[in-house]
Amino acid sequence: MLSDCRGVSTSCQHADAIRGMESAHECALAFSGDAVAEIDAVLAEHPDFVMGHCFKAAMLTQEMETRIYADFVQSVEAAEALWSQANERERDHIRAVRAWVDGDFYGAVQHWEAALTKCPLDLLALQMVHQSDVLLGDVAGLRDCAAREFSLWEVSIPGYEFVIGFYAFGLEENRDFMHAEELGRQALALRPNNPYAVHAVAHVMEMRGRQSGGISFMKHHEKSWAQSNFANHLWWHLSLFHMDVGQVDKVLHLYDNHLRSQKHSGDRYEELDAAALLWRLKLLDVDVGHRWSELADKWETSASDTLYAFNDVHAMMTFVSDNRGEAAEQLLTANARYVDHASDANVAMSREMGMPFCLALQAFAQGKYGECVDRLLPARYNTHRLGGSFAQRDIIGWTLLEAALRARRFRLALALANERCALKPSSAQNWKYVARAHKGLDDLHRAAQAQAKANSLLAA
Repeated sequence: MLSDCRGVSTSCQHADAIRGMESAHECALAFSGDAVAEIDAVLAEHPDFVMGHCFKAAMLTQEMETRIYADFVQSVEAAEALWSQANERERDHIRAVRAWVDGDFYGAVQHWEAALTKCPLDLLALQMVHQSDVLLGDVAGLRDCAAREFSLWEVSIPGYEFVIGFYAFGLEENRDFMHAEELGRQALALRPNNPYAVHAVAHVMEMRGRQSGGISFMKHHEKSWAQSNFANHLWWHLSLFHMDVGQVDKVLHLYDNHLRSQKHSGDRYEELDAAALLWRLKLLDVDVGHRWSELADKWETSASDTLYAFNDVHAMMTFVSDNRGEAAEQLLTANARYVDHASDANVAMSREMGMPFCLALQAFAQGKYGECVDRLLPARYNTHRLGGSFAQRDIIGWTLLEAALRARRFRLALALANERCALKPSSAQNWKYVARAHKGLDDLHRAAQAQAKANSLLAA
């Protein structure tokens, strides 16, 4: 039996197979190339490579799309067929991907955590726990999965720069911004072409309202991430900085040139950020023209998927914004049946946040702003159940606030706007909301003060 470059043992007896998987793994960690294609080439030469099949299945767990399901199941079954020759750590990986196939996402995370406990340098297990925690909205887990093993890693161990990138993002999501930025920048110093480290620092700047610094940071590192497989999401982050300082023209330019995919790739992840950005522009009453129609075309084929609530709400944004009533009803009907009959981990996500938010989006688009408020207000402290990051889930609170203003529920709107200002006082948009709420309450003096604050931030 041989070990990988970190000394983690495998049941494989072919060094070239291990090197091939390590190359594919680096592609995945650095968001470059095609990790699945690389491991497919390795498996074609070594079909009995247990960790090769586990690696491929692990990569496919993150897709959350029906188009890859058959390939995913085939990879899991291929790994299971080699159970007798697998070592115990590899069996934890097999258990994990089997749990995922069965819809037990939390069980899958536990199996990867078991592998990581046995082998703290199992970078694939750490990566899968971290990325799955993002999908599931496990905020504490994002930080703690790296914290448990961090002291056992050293800069000389291959992949260390990726580990500190994971830890940086986990710290940021738990509002330890200073430590998160320190580690994120350290990861970039070790490896400049590290899009996930750029991502961690961008999140720190977004959450702290450092818009001009965020724009400068993203531009400074653009060459290291703009051609990566993570570029779509990082362009979205740059768009948020521009949006927060009122540069709508630049937001639309970034959308048209970077977020708007030019073809039907079938990759839902490419379209999530596009939908989220257009919905934020909708909340600002920006006319985006034909862009909604183009995006809805790409989502309509997935209206009945019910695989992942996070996907469903973004699909719903496009349907209600392009007046596609049939597609919206198809999505709602499919989810209602799914919630009533299924038992996988996504059911709770759909029941607690997916369906309420989808219905709220529909109400908002129909001008039923009070109904939108009533659907979102009870769910506002469960938003983590939708998955994603705080920055992504902020769209829920933003929709709630805008709906409260349009429903003329100004006292509620003022409370919500004050919350946003307390978390991000450097956001001109937040102060504009405070001004609108005060104006609705006929407190013109405070409205003028809040608007002046917004104007000063924009001028700066």
